Amino acid sequence: MAAYIRIGVSGWRYAPWRGVFYPRGLPQRAELAYAAGVFTSIEINGSFYSLQRPECYSSWYRETPNGFVFAVKGPRFITHMLKLRDCERARWMKGRTCLTIEPARRIRHALEFRHPSFLQPSLVKLLHRYRTALVVAETAGLWPQAHDVTADFMYLRLHGDREIYRSGYSRQALSRWAKRIRAWHSGSEPAEGMKIAADRKPARRMRDVYCYFDNTDAKLRAPFDARSLMRDLELESGAEALDPWRAPQRPPAVPAAL
Repeated sequence: MAAYIRIGVSGWRYAPWRGVFYPRGLPQRAELAYAAGVFTSIEINGSFYSLQRPECYSSWYRETPNGFVFAVKGPRFITHMLKLRDCERARWMKGRTCLTIEPARRIRHALEFRHPSFLQPSLVKLLHRYRTALVVAETAGLWPQAHDVTADFMYLRLHGDREIYRSGYSRQALSRWAKRIRAWHSGSEPAEGMKIAADRKPARRMRDVYCYFDNTDAKLRAPFDARSLMRDLELESGAEALDPWRAPQRPPAVPAAL
């Protein structure tokens, strides 16, 4: 089965992008469609901060082309308030809404940690057991960055290499990430980089790679760094450039409330 590299950004609705990344005069309602014509995937930030209604997901679905992929961030109620404990009760939160998912559609999961206590081989073993990717997160040294392969795909979040959320990426830094991405995509691993379970060797098979830029508080550098990395990797813009087998016609979205 073919494997693909998807480069994108975290969120798409930022005032500083208007007239810089987005063409001057572009209506705000057209910003997602424009971004989806440039990138092949985008992280949804809103799902982290609050519950999103089914009509929101349905609208985003209609505004993006065949083959486009959203990465939905888990709600902070589970990650920051419950701290991953007693998560079953989150299913019954009053007013909760969600989308039904067709059984044939595959859902992948990834975990980003931000504390040294997670640097345990048992975590790598657990993630591998449940085919969950360990997020490779660059945070200007603020939190650990581990390169363990725990699933059949890689998930990268680039928050800035010199100053978290603020610094842009130099040509040298982007070339370094392009080299790493090529290695993971080909089924290998980068020669450098810290691993929690250093002795563990993952299966050598091609992997999908998802990479999202979340750098600068103003978010201004993110789309341009993402496009530069795409050029380094010789990737075309837009989901329509994907292999047609990877971009089948979508069935209608069917929202449901629980």
